[in-house]
Amino acid sequence: MDDLLAQRHRTDKTTVLAQPVWTAALVYVALALLGAGAGWLVKILAEWLVELPWAPMQGPAKLLASVPEPWLTVGLLSAGTALGLIVGLIAQYEELSVVVSAGQITLTRKGKNQEFARGRVVQAFLDGKQLVLIGDDEGELAREACDLDAQRVADAFTAHGYVWVDEDPYKGDFRRWVPDTPGLPQGANALLKARARLLEKKSSTEDLRQLREELAGLGVVVRDEERRQYWRLSRGQG
Repeated sequence: MDDLLAQRHRTDKTTVLAQPVWTAALVYVALALLGAGAGWLVKILAEWLVELPWAPMQGPAKLLASVPEPWLTVGLLSAGTALGLIVGLIAQYEELSVVVSAGQITLTRKGKNQEFARGRVVQAFLDGKQLVLIGDDEGELAREACDLDAQRVADAFTAHGYVWVDEDPYKGDFRRWVPDTPGLPQGANALLKARARLLEKKSSTEDLRQLREELAGLGVVVRDEERRQYWRLSRGQG
């Protein structure tokens, strides 16, 4: 009885999966140092360009070189450090965090939450560097890039009673998409063509996500390998 109570208490706790604080701090320090180094290189480059009358960008170089020391060095190092920290903030903002509880799963990226009630999540797994949640219609509820430790993610899901599998159970059902593929719901080929153009241009992942969601509404599950698309139908369509 005590073991059952302990197990229930453990699985009822909320588990937050995010990059460790020390990892984020290390990234910030590294980017700040890189930024400061870039600022120092700008100072050296400006001084070098001033000595070469034939070199381009003489105006900006002379303007920088005219700033007295130590203000030039301090200013460039500070600007580079600040730029490095900004890049670190953007990277952290774009990382996925996962909150797992007995009642639901919450995925957060770029300040936006996706919440999935427990009853909707039938299976979960990592497809390479992507976290995938499968719904009761065999469609994908979510597919998010995930750099979190794979074992931590798997342990969190299983500890809360979710079904975790080692690989996509429907992997064998995917077929490579080619234009005008037969057997797809009406409108799916047009959406896949639009995604293909975005993949070729390496466009915004947000645009690709929106088209993926539209395809999911038609009962089409899509996954990308490099710049190729593979598709399958969910149970409602299949």
